[in-house]
Amino acid sequence: MHVTFYGAAREVTGSFHLVSTSKDRIVLDCGLFQGRRRESIEKNRVLPLDPKMITSIILSHAHIDHSGRIPLVTKNGFKGRIVSTRATADAAGYLLLDSAHIQQSDAEYLNYKTVRGFLSELKNHQGGQQVRQIKKLLKKSRAQLNLEFIRETMHRYRLHAVEPLYTMADAERSLSHFEGYPYRHPIPVGRGTTCTLYDAGHILGSAFCIVRTQQDGKVRTVGYTGDIGRFGKPILRDPSTAFTEEDRHLDLLIMESTYGDREHAPVADLRPALGEVIRETVHRGGVVLIPSFAFGRTQELLYGIHMLFDTGEVPRVPVYLDSPLAIEMTRVYGEHPEVYDQESHEDFLEKGENPFAFSSLRFSLSVEDSMKLMRQKGPHIVMAGSGMCEGGRILHHLRHKIQNPKNTILIVGYMAANTLGRRILELGTAYAEKGRRGGAPQVKFFNKTFALKARVVSLGGFSAHADKGEMLRLLKAANLSIKRIAVVHGEEDQALAFADTLRQAGYAVDVPRMGETLPLTS
Repeated sequence: MHVTFYGAAREVTGSFHLVSTSKDRIVLDCGLFQGRRRESIEKNRVLPLDPKMITSIILSHAHIDHSGRIPLVTKNGFKGRIVSTRATADAAGYLLLDSAHIQQSDAEYLNYKTVRGFLSELKNHQGGQQVRQIKKLLKKSRAQLNLEFIRETMHRYRLHAVEPLYTMADAERSLSHFEGYPYRHPIPVGRGTTCTLYDAGHILGSAFCIVRTQQDGKVRTVGYTGDIGRFGKPILRDPSTAFTEEDRHLDLLIMESTYGDREHAPVADLRPALGEVIRETVHRGGVVLIPSFAFGRTQELLYGIHMLFDTGEVPRVPVYLDSPLAIEMTRVYGEHPEVYDQESHEDFLEKGENPFAFSSLRFSLSVEDSMKLMRQKGPHIVMAGSGMCEGGRILHHLRHKIQNPKNTILIVGYMAANTLGRRILELGTAYAEKGRRGGAPQVKFFNKTFALKARVVSLGGFSAHADKGEMLRLLKAANLSIKRIAVVHGEEDQALAFADTLRQAGYAVDVPRMGETLPLTS
């Protein structure tokens, strides 16, 4: 038995780990690479092995950096089962379709730009009214592309067309492979191989995966943390530390390291810190703009704001959720109270209240609703995707709000390297450290440059990832016996630093590179 690391090796996104036995090939997660657009597209298109060779896929949770290549794998011949918790299977149904929609929309827009550029060149060389008339046919309306005309033009002039990684039809077909299971229930995933899922406390349905295989009279066991949640956070139960006897003894633990050398603010400080940001921004007459992941972070923020309103700690201003996907994911959260912690039951459910609904909450479903919201006056709170500011409606809100010093851009999650969210965080933090003196930093998106005059505040404690101390706490509290740890899902500096910390704690540790294989030996 051996494990090969094909993603999230010395980087954060693209989780994809292959467990190989003499009879089966089992994949742990199948995520999208995210970051620089061109580099990510190239990495995502190339699958590390023929999908027809894969026996099963075990999905730790539904976030796209862990699930987003599943439609590509099923599109290219994978015939097996995708095993996850029931909540993860429900969430993936929405997240994968949304990912496919983004893939298609991006391809359509890039093809539109190619044709428009070609026609502009043609007009410069040939001139004439006819080319100008043809160019007008590229759009049916201000917001709707004429896709049929664009395809015909590209074919006629033999222009290179961008193809989406996968389509919505591909994503829809991939969902038929999903099978949802409860925690702590052994699931056959290969010949002589089972998987048991334990609560990881990261997002709804997230799981630690214990893969156990018995061949030639020997038992080998691989643990995979996926993403590890924090202890004491609201809504979800803490990460599991009690494992059954047959799952306790691990030959290898594949462990995340997103915050391998960092400490979060204490969980107890998060609600007061959020309240302070809201009060200060409302006092200035500004808007709190929150780039937020649709699944997990949004629901935690809604929960926290609800509590602040109920206790009277902040003024009850309008709260807008401007993300159709986040609205759907909030509904999924509402359908799975069986995974909530005791605090959520006591604070809301036992009182007959929905943790994620309150009187001043408004949903922006349509593009028209979103455009109207961008012109909204007076103090309010907007949550919109994407969480790393790489696309979606948050970009349009930033365009309208980023140059107003009354407003606050509230960063509540991890911003990967080379994303717009990371640039805003770094530039805004540096500007604040200088006392906001001198010219405001400049940020470029939508092919325009904007002055970053809005205040940038980071509340890192809202991260759904455990920090260094919490990951060590998990290892110390868990009843696991671990021979070896492979550190993954962290930028190289974080992964290497966490590996050093683990070695100091007495563990044998590897930090695998992309494509590296670790054999499991006696």
